[in-house]
Amino acid sequence: MTKRTKKIWITLAIIASIPLMMWFCWYLKPKTKMVAAIIDKTVLTSDGQEHISFLWVLNHEKLTKTASKLYKIDHDYFGFFPLAQEKFRLKGLERFNNDQLHQLSEDINLVYFTDTYGIYRNEWYAKKNNNERSGMVYGGMSGQDIELLKQMKQKRKLIITEFNSIGSPTGKETRKQFENMFAMRWTGWTGRFFESLDTARNKELPRWLINNYKLANNNNWPFKKSGVALVSDQDKVIILEDGRDLKNPMPHIISGEYGQKVLGLPEEIKYPFWFDVIQPDKAINTQVASFRIDVNQSGQSLLNANGLSAIFPAVLMHKQADYRFYYFSGDFCDNTVSLSTSYFKGISAFKWLFYNTSDPMERSSFFWNFYRPMMTTILEQEREFNNK
Repeated sequence: MTKRTKKIWITLAIIASIPLMMWFCWYLKPKTKMVAAIIDKTVLTSDGQEHISFLWVLNHEKLTKTASKLYKIDHDYFGFFPLAQEKFRLKGLERFNNDQLHQLSEDINLVYFTDTYGIYRNEWYAKKNNNERSGMVYGGMSGQDIELLKQMKQKRKLIITEFNSIGSPTGKETRKQFENMFAMRWTGWTGRFFESLDTARNKELPRWLINNYKLANNNNWPFKKSGVALVSDQDKVIILEDGRDLKNPMPHIISGEYGQKVLGLPEEIKYPFWFDVIQPDKAINTQVASFRIDVNQSGQSLLNANGLSAIFPAVLMHKQADYRFYYFSGDFCDNTVSLSTSYFKGISAFKWLFYNTSDPMERSSFFWNFYRPMMTTILEQEREFNNK
């Protein structure tokens, strides 16, 4: 073996050993008990897609449900539990009485509502999403959920909620209680970017969205390019199309000084998935980051006519002494990330391997560059708070 060949083999051996060393460093990291109540009512499979990002961060940071046990994605949450042959089990807070909710609020450090949209008949019993609305099997924020939030607020414990927590199918009275409790209001509007609005090309376009637009527009659906669809709780549909209404069709999240310097957020990042439009009481909640839709004059006129703005909250925070609360106005916890990568310390140095920014619809970059640093910091702040 020549010296050059030997050097090559040594180099390859070192490279091959890096993942093992990263895993070993993660394994040696001490565990810290942090009890989180995760509420997820939209679990179609045991993969737990709607809460996987949060579990990734908990696991990577060695934050555990007991002194020794890590969280399990298919077990450690409250909500809808899928079983075989179209059967399921409901293990939400709805089965708790007030004493049990009080005890839960005593036992946990934080609560995170990752998804309350729920499960619908066409998704569950047909085992496919045909993009039509159907009867609900389970979902929506409940009175018991509100009671736990009330107790957590009184105890000044960490509360994290996100997109659609109080949107459909949550009832109006429950929504009003949440809004009053946390000084914010849902406008009734939700939205999403679509890479193509052409019904012949994009089969993912919700049929109900198309039908509702046609009903109000002489059965017309003239859109072919990419754009943003906005839908009200009264089934009104606004379409902002690239070129006609938008300078740049992709919504972006813009982070302020606190978000960048404290939470580690990028100044700007694309966001191609669902969001809701929230109006906060700015005297009580801080707008850490904002959505921006890059409208032209036509798009701005369309928004103005419907009482909407091109810039609206993405991350709200109340972090005063009286209570601690976050609201994420997007489906932030639902990302295409593999839980297996959380077992390697320093994995973020190789994050560029896990996404392709040339794909406008990929969401992994959002996890690595926005959600992961933000949630890691929030949980580190929580750890420090508990140690005081």
